[in-house]
Amino acid sequence: MTADILPKDSALYEYAVIRYVPRVDREEFINVGLIMLCKRRRWMKGEIRLNETRILAFDPKADLKRLRLQLSLFERPDVPGRDIPAEERYRWMAAAKSAVIQVSPSHPGLLPTPDADPAETFDRLMADLVD
Repeated sequence: MTADILPKDSALYEYAVIRYVPRVDREEFINVGLIMLCKRRRWMKGEIRLNETRILAFDPKADLKRLRLQLSLFERPDVPGRDIPAEERYRWMAAAKSAVIQVSPSHPGLLPTPDADPAETFDRLMADLVD
């Protein structure tokens, strides 16, 4: 019965928000990026948008150079390995971590049309959740 809910050619995606958590004990965070996977399209992307003014207002002692270096791994298509399928790389990147860089739980979505470009959905999510 549930197979009739989604169109046969629909494209599901998953996304997780990348967060900067300067004090893990306080559980306060700033969204700094996004990773998204569309398995059917074999498409995955990660992007960081670090608003330095906002970070420093939140955490005046933040080491921006180190933070940028650590966050840059989310934008590299070869991490953890180029030969690993996109869905496994996504799972590795979206795994729960207890550190100053954390990732939200993974959220599902459906591309607006079967032939929609996942990059457009990615850009919309970045604007809504990070910018």
